[in-house]
Amino acid sequence: MYGCDDCQLVCPWNSFARPSAEPDFAVRNGLDGATLVELFAWSESDFEERMRGSAIRRIGYERWLRNLAVGLGNAPGSPEVAAALRARADHPSALVREHVRWALERHGTK
Repeated sequence: MYGCDDCQLVCPWNSFARPSAEPDFAVRNGLDGATLVELFAWSESDFEERMRGSAIRRIGYERWLRNLAVGLGNAPGSPEVAAALRARADHPSALVREHVRWALERHGTK
């Protein structure tokens, strides 16, 4: 939902990378155990609070929701996914609404 996985896969420097015990590189904010549906339900204040000190915060809440809508559109369909998307169908941001609409269409839902 953030960053470019392809860049990470092809970067020649990453072939030298090893797991680190350095706390600054540890997963933060519970992102490793969260589902897309849970993350998509975050309010803007949740996002601001939980992403404080993270590079992810730079994309802002609107693009965070856009990226998650794309992820949900590509995720296996379920009533939970459809409900999460429908809950944002009337979001104030046209960018978010557009991607939610796309995701719902991918799941054959309106």
